[in-house]
Amino acid sequence: MSPIDRDESSRFVGRRHFLLGAAGLAVATGLGGLSRVARAQAAPAAGPFSLMKLPYADNALDPVISSNTIGFHYGKHHKGYVDNLNKLVAGTDLADKSLAKVVAATAGNAEKVAIFNNAAQVWNHDFYWMSLKPGGGGEPPAELAKLMEASFGSVAACKDELKKAALGQFGSGWAWLAMDGGKLVVVKTGNADNPTTKGMKPLLTIDVWEHAYYLDYQNKRADYVQAVLDKLVNWGFAAKNLA
Repeated sequence: MSPIDRDESSRFVGRRHFLLGAAGLAVATGLGGLSRVARAQAAPAAGPFSLMKLPYADNALDPVISSNTIGFHYGKHHKGYVDNLNKLVAGTDLADKSLAKVVAATAGNAEKVAIFNNAAQVWNHDFYWMSLKPGGGGEPPAELAKLMEASFGSVAACKDELKKAALGQFGSGWAWLAMDGGKLVVVKTGNADNPTTKGMKPLLTIDVWEHAYYLDYQNKRADYVQAVLDKLVNWGFAAKNLA
């Protein structure tokens, strides 16, 4: 082969390697460029429990809750609870139970507190995402409004109680609208706890762990809670839970 032929061959091989490398980089960049939500939803479950699919796009709650917050809250925290739960129940009889039954079976059991914390946090977060919707807030359905008026005096008074519970929860936790017997109640719970452990039926919830709002509101929890009640709360979901 002449020196010219060798030079041409080298240039061709070099160009081919460059193009293949660039293509590989593009693929890798494309995968790495997926949002935290997309990556979390694409990851296969490593056990009996899986991360629920969000009922809306990760930017659908803007500007009240940003896609950045959703990415961390759902894509990291919520997914982390699912992953931890799958590890904790592996090889136990709890692996064959529903999520709600795992929560019920481990509540108040000091030997299974880690399982309860992760299972309840998965359940709570599933419920929280359903408690929100784009273009939410406004007036609740008639049946729910009637119960709110009977239990609290007015719809506005019920909202005020929810806000008080959300702001009055010291540290991490949740504010809930729930049914206790035939009456609506507002309760707050700390950490992973929820009203099901007290025999109540949750209707909706507001997450007041700092990871739910700190990226968007910093220490202004009151602003976050008010915005959720005014613009995102899913009264229709709460009404369906009355059945």
